[in-house]
Formats: sequence, structure tokens, C-alpha cells
Amino acid sequence: MENIETETNPNNLDIKQRAYATGKRKNSIARVWVKRGSGSISVNGKSLDKYFARPVLQMIVNQPLNAIDSEGSYEIMATVKGGGLSGQAGAIRHGISKALSVYDSTLRPALKKVGYITRDSRVVERKKPGLAKARRSYQFSKR
Repeated sequence: MENIETETNPNNLDIKQRAYATGKRKNSIARVWVKRGSGSISVNGKSLDKYFARPVLQMIVNQPLNAIDSEGSYEIMATVKGGGLSGQAGAIRHGISKALSVYDSTLRPALKKVGYITRDSRVVERKKPGLAKARRSYQFSKR
């Protein structure tokens, strides 16, 4: 049994002409849908400036669109869960980059050059037994 969507549409777009990708950063996972449109970005049903109040996080989400000089020409819908706001913004950036490269494969080299396609694999180091944190030991007391 073959998938009807990929059989009828070779561009890996769904019925609504959207490209889908998953982005990850730290403990956050973002599901992102991209299509041509008004340029609106919604995250978990809210607008971008309502979900990410800090301008730095809004800038991180918009970086892939700035890299390909097409801010305002793609409609983006994302659902994100896990982690904190910084990790979620990074996950959305990763998902947008992957979805744009699925939507139009000519955009991939520009996004790869600036490093948005690559998943940032840095995660928090685990706590070791006998230590206060991952590397910090308890304070030494002579007496």
C-alpha cells in the first residue's frame, strides 16, 4: 500500500500544499508546517509576538526567513512542546529550516551554509553521583 499524498504530489506537500518538518533543540520538539501566504507565524495557536515576548526569541524564529530574504511570504504554523522558551525557539527555527528545504529544494544550500539545517545536539550534562551538579563538587570542610 503506497501513500496517496506522495504518489499524487512529488514535492512532499500535503493536501493543503504545506510542507512539514520536525525541529529539535535541547528537550524541545517542534512540528512545523510551511506554505505560501501572508507571512503570519503562529505557535501553539498564538501569534509569534504573544508566545515569545522577548525580541531575541522572535529574531531566532525569523532567522531562516531572513537568510533566504523571504520574510512575509510564507505562512508558518508550529506546535512546540518540552523544554524552555529558548529551546523552543531553537526547535522552531530548526523545523522552519527543514520545512523550507522540503517546500523548495533550491533554498537548502543557503540554509545549510548558515547552519540552520543542522540539529544543535548540545544537551544538559547529567548529574554525577557524589557531586552537587554535573561537575561541581560539594564544598570542602577541613573541620
